[in-house]
Amino acid sequence: MHFQILVEDLSGAKAIEILLPKILGPNHTFQISKYSGIGHLPPGLKPGQDAGTHMLLNQLPKLIQGFGRTFAGYPDNYPAIVVVICDLDTKCLKELRKELDDLLHRCSPRPETRFCIAIEEGEAWLLGDIPAIKMAYPKAKTSILQQYENDSICGTWELLANAVHPGGALELSKKGAGAIGMAKYKWAEEVCPYMNQDNNASPSFNYFRTTIQKLAVS
Repeated sequence: MHFQILVEDLSGAKAIEILLPKILGPNHTFQISKYSGIGHLPPGLKPGQDAGTHMLLNQLPKLIQGFGRTFAGYPDNYPAIVVVICDLDTKCLKELRKELDDLLHRCSPRPETRFCIAIEEGEAWLLGDIPAIKMAYPKAKTSILQQYENDSICGTWELLANAVHPGGALELSKKGAGAIGMAKYKWAEEVCPYMNQDNNASPSFNYFRTTIQKLAVS
């Protein structure tokens, strides 16, 4: 099977690049497409809106229809699937899933598609494996890591920054959005190689892993 992975940013792409081969195993292919943020679904969920942006949700109607046309030509013995991975942030999970499902059903042609949502942010998947964080950052503040409630809406990246970054989230925030993005990329790059995909405390990561594994053996 071929997996077309759509992620909202560079750090998410790096995490998936490292983790997906561990989950998939052999005999599958994948391609990761990264975007410059999550954005918003276009008004009316109409394909082709907001064409000038490079944010994931803005482009999603056009992307899904495009992959629907492309994957229609794949042979039956080598199917392809789109997996959309994005952060929940402060949105309502139920409402976001409904919007994404409504969008998918309005697209024609549409490929086989799954939506996997990190709650609250992609850093929740890293925080689901505290031993991996400690291996990547031996001086990480255990007292802060232990305060985290998995998949809680709490300022996830800030908590991780307070545990591993000199000066914490406050110092990192002073350097601006670019520095925050670079730090998130570094965390993904350095923590994910140590992560155990079969032993993660994040429910949203486990949903992603299980979704991929079920598809890989179908």
